[in-house]
Amino acid sequence: GDLDRPLDPRLERALEAAGISRLYSHQAQAINAVRRGENVIVATPSASGKSLCYNIPAVEAALEDRTSRVLCLFPTKALTQDQAKGFEALVPSNVKVRHGMFDGDTPVEERGGIRRSAHVVMTNPDMLHRGILPNHRSWYSMLRGLKYVVIDEAHVYRGVFGSQVANVLRRLRRLCR
Repeated sequence: GDLDRPLDPRLERALEAAGISRLYSHQAQAINAVRRGENVIVATPSASGKSLCYNIPAVEAALEDRTSRVLCLFPTKALTQDQAKGFEALVPSNVKVRHGMFDGDTPVEERGGIRRSAHVVMTNPDMLHRGILPNHRSWYSMLRGLKYVVIDEAHVYRGVFGSQVANVLRRLRRLCR
């Protein structure tokens, strides 16, 4: 697939270092739509590169505007850890894009730094509900600069769990307004 405008050369080099020389059509379509400010949902088979559809715009946001923030929600801690590794591989080596996992296992001494300065915060719906939204004044910088909210594995959020996540997202939207 082709992008409407080229990637930042630093990001392009990071992708090439990760062995990615071209994007699939679904990746390019998703990235183009995100750049236009559209809401996007991607449904493709496992291992088809869905995470690039949000990781590339997340890195771009940090490269273009140091006040931009991205919140990534994952249903499990294991998936969060796995996705954090993939994200790290895309960050250009000569650029500091702060990111962090904020969950129940995050050491107390790291939480303040993530809250104050992470460009990308990776968490789960429960931690958003219990740790971030009730303390929204402490998270003001992140909420104020929130450019993207990524909801990974959207098919998992159904039934009572899906209803709860929907209400948590409504609270997030209200606080961002």
